Amino acid sequence: MTRKPARTAPATPTDLGVDLHLDLTTTGVRKGLTDALRNAVRTGRLTPGTRLPASRTLAADLGIARNTVADAYGDLVAEGWLTARQGSGTRVATRAAPGPAASATPGRTRGHVTHDLKPGSPDLATFPRAAWLKAARRALTDAPNDAFGYNDPRGRIELRTALADYLSRARGVHADPDRIIICSGFVHGLALLASVLRTRHVANIAVESYGFALHRKLLTDAGLRLPPLAYDELGTRVDELPALEAGAALLTPAHSFPLGMPLSPQRRGDAVDWARRTGGLLLDDDYDGEFRYDRQPVGALQSLDPDHVVHLGTASKALAPGLRIGWMVLPGRLVGEVAAAKGRIDWSCSTLDQLTLAEFLTSGAYDRHVRAGRLHYRRRRDELVTALAEHAPHVTVSGIAAGLHAVLELPPGTEQSTVRAAAWQNLAVNGLTGFRHPTGALPPRDGLVVGYGTPADHAWPGALEALCAALRA
Repeated sequence: MTRKPARTAPATPTDLGVDLHLDLTTTGVRKGLTDALRNAVRTGRLTPGTRLPASRTLAADLGIARNTVADAYGDLVAEGWLTARQGSGTRVATRAAPGPAASATPGRTRGHVTHDLKPGSPDLATFPRAAWLKAARRALTDAPNDAFGYNDPRGRIELRTALADYLSRARGVHADPDRIIICSGFVHGLALLASVLRTRHVANIAVESYGFALHRKLLTDAGLRLPPLAYDELGTRVDELPALEAGAALLTPAHSFPLGMPLSPQRRGDAVDWARRTGGLLLDDDYDGEFRYDRQPVGALQSLDPDHVVHLGTASKALAPGLRIGWMVLPGRLVGEVAAAKGRIDWSCSTLDQLTLAEFLTSGAYDRHVRAGRLHYRRRRDELVTALAEHAPHVTVSGIAAGLHAVLELPPGTEQSTVRAAAWQNLAVNGLTGFRHPTGALPPRDGLVVGYGTPADHAWPGALEALCAALRA
């Protein structure tokens, strides 16, 4: 069916005040409206910043239900074509200028990302806005006057005290507030530690065979060499540390990233023994340690020896990476040096955000949110495993039931073709090869690293369907 053009009242130059022809000929009114609006943005008929009519207005103009318009707007906001903000209405998102349309099968417009399964982010729609706002109001009301001045580079004492209590209780960390330094996320903390280690004449930091290339680049840019540690079914081969002449080792012992296995108890002890014997330092990246689904979370490595292990954590997985709040629990001998390095860089997170997180922790809101997150992400992982067993039985999920991502093991030689098939499904997903250390000795593995925590609830079924379609291709 063809609906009449939508009309709106005169508006500001960035508002939609002109006739907009929407040809809703596709089967299904909602899909037709969504496709028509998406195409109008893609082709430049609707320019970035243009304000769309209110759902009630457009529904009346088109002679369709208001909920249909609201649902279409919601779909396009989730896909990134539109933005919606209270008081500003629904607008066309700022995007790169569209290129010439390429021929493709309908519904397979390669290059546009409809579904995002890249790892590294929680479901941002679950951010506890109301509880965070409540904590922020209380924190702002109770904040001492000196909180609005220049602060201790270690971070606010209120947050360091709250973290000491939480980390001791939830992660088994020996955390004295005086040994905690607040940073702007893991990368910031790693940069500070790299600077201090170079000052201490450390030349080599051993790293796991698979990990974030960004972290490796940061360390190499600081002038450090990164010999890789092999792995097997028991986790990272820490017995290789003595031969690498490393002064430190960066590990993800609770849930290796991205392979997903924990470091065995024996190897945890072996790593600590190495650090004690050599004076080396273990950097424990506890990036998602709270999210274990098949048993209680394994305690942090730092609990075995607080004087030789740095515990690094962030609010990025439990809350949101946009908060830019992380922490380091340091051996006493390093606190002054790391604080001095942070003071020189002066890369600090907002005092008010620190006070808000402190209130969020002490009120119990953080614990409640993490418990809800465990249920949410465990359900997602279970649905992923079930869907693969039904639609792609040749693919297996490796690693423990934990965290916000899983590795899908693929038949040898099929990773690149699967990533291309995902692109045709408008699905963003990472191949396992991109996480491999460039000089790792073990043969490459074919797989996908799937961030099942990333999509919002309304987008998850479509993302899972697209993934299964790509794996069947």
